[in-house]
Amino acid sequence: MAGISVWQLLIVVLIVVLLFGTKKLRGLGGDLGSAVKGFKNAMSDDEKNAAKDQQDADFEQEALFDKKDQAEPLTPKDHEKTKDNDRV
Repeated sequence: MAGISVWQLLIVVLIVVLLFGTKKLRGLGGDLGSAVKGFKNAMSDDEKNAAKDQQDADFEQEALFDKKDQAEPLTPKDHEKTKDNDRV
């Protein structure tokens, strides 16, 4: 009564094989294997993307300030043009 004996396990396997057949069981095993493989690949890709996202977070602030310094200041004529565009 402690558990399933070897004979009981063999009888259950025999009944399952008789019910489903070997082709269906082989296909089921292949589908299950590919699902586990896909899950493992997705988990490893997720870990790689998380590491990549952490690397992307490091940026240089100097690049932002350089672009700001390169911008040309607006002239009074530019201000008038933007006011005219706002009215439309």
